[in-house]
Amino acid sequence: MSHPELRPRPPSPLVEVVDERFAARGVRLLLKRDDLVHPELPGNKWRKLAPNLRAALEAGHGEVVTFGGAYSNHLRATAAAGRLLGLRTTGIVRGDELADRPLNDSLARCAADGMRLRFVTRSDYRRKAEPRTRDRLLAEAGAAGAYVVPEGGSNALALRGCAGLGHELRGAADVVAVACGTGGTLAGLAAGLDPGQRALGVPVLAGGFLRAEIRSLQEAAFGGPAGDWSLAEGFDHGGYARVPDALEVFAADFGARHGFPVERIYVAKLLWALVALTASGTFPDGTTLAAVVTGRP
Repeated sequence: MSHPELRPRPPSPLVEVVDERFAARGVRLLLKRDDLVHPELPGNKWRKLAPNLRAALEAGHGEVVTFGGAYSNHLRATAAAGRLLGLRTTGIVRGDELADRPLNDSLARCAADGMRLRFVTRSDYRRKAEPRTRDRLLAEAGAAGAYVVPEGGSNALALRGCAGLGHELRGAADVVAVACGTGGTLAGLAAGLDPGQRALGVPVLAGGFLRAEIRSLQEAAFGGPAGDWSLAEGFDHGGYARVPDALEVFAADFGARHGFPVERIYVAKLLWALVALTASGTFPDGTTLAAVVTGRP
């Protein structure tokens, strides 16, 4: 089954920017503007969701259920995709204490796009991968027969979608860097790059859990390790959705210098990390560095 919203789109733009913080160290900086790949499902959200939604439609599912926190970009993207495709969507949201509060802007957008929101306890949410807990949560949400997309959209299908991002960057850069939430984009990106290219992930949450998660995702998608990748930790700025004043100032300045709006939760942390790593000499003189802009504000 084909649907116009799921058809392959042209490669997203790859643009060089001149920034003295990189040029002074002999590093060439490219921006992979994946935020422009789809008007409503930008960047890695389209790359991860499209293959899953295609599978849901082909299997005859009329509803998709997924998981996320109160500020989840993934929930927003899934809700928008459901509206575009005529699929019912349900979002299982971490934190039952939110049920009696006004919806924040992110969840209000999900609801406006038709997503049913089900708030669950944090302890249940932590155990959502356990089959018994997951089945109970789906049943309680009235979504027992729905197609399930995991938190962040990261599964084997999503990795194969993100490998396409790596294909588009073959031969274009020595190091391709991307911000990481659940690790799926990095896992797929690394698999799609040429030998000799390296993928670098910048986690936006603390915890040190991503290495094992990426290995597990690649095992499920590709049967084992794929590509050369590493993580640059310590740039989470206090945790997911935390945007301290210094990061806010940095993001506004970077956007003003280079003429595009910098998304704060992922992209700003990625760019901050690349400036810091370049200043510390992490990238040798002559390196071409590509930063993947995975979303927009």
